Amino acid sequence: MGFWQAVTGRSRPKQADLDALFLVPSASVTLQTTIGLTPTGVGSVCYRAADGAGFADTQKDVVALITGAVDAPQVEVSGDGFGFTWLTVHREPDDVGGLCTDLHAVNTTLEAEGFGPSLLCSLVPFADSAGRRIGLVYLYKQSSFYAFAPTGAQQRDNLLEIQVRDTLAAEIPMEQDLSRWLALWGAPGL
Repeated sequence: MGFWQAVTGRSRPKQADLDALFLVPSASVTLQTTIGLTPTGVGSVCYRAADGAGFADTQKDVVALITGAVDAPQVEVSGDGFGFTWLTVHREPDDVGGLCTDLHAVNTTLEAEGFGPSLLCSLVPFADSAGRRIGLVYLYKQSSFYAFAPTGAQQRDNLLEIQVRDTLAAEIPMEQDLSRWLALWGAPGL
């Protein structure tokens, strides 16, 4: 911490490392072989949409960027009850690399256009044959991942979340502060 930060009590926010999203494909192999969780083919980016034409144009550009390719995925934009917007991408379940590339493109485009502070998280859901679902969540402002495993209305499987954290700790930056593990009730794909 520098002198000015010490005097004012402020520190610089941690910079997001969006390239960490490219670690998810190898982590998905680990989840599949160790816990039996497979990717669902859905991924999403959660952000607080800004008012104004600038943000609306940027959001349209992001959707056009992702859907403009020959093997374009299905993309939808929706809102939740907390005032956040979810841009959801649907690909084949075995195309985790393509899905993470799409999520990276959404994040980097919003960041490059000055909307980085509105980014909350990115989510890649997984499921197993028993019906358990878990989301691997990338927290933009913490530059780390955590697992969210909803089991019903306002309930979650904390043991599975911790098992995923411990399983992936050597592969991806996992959030150690459990108070930052947000409950993403109603998130797309979960």
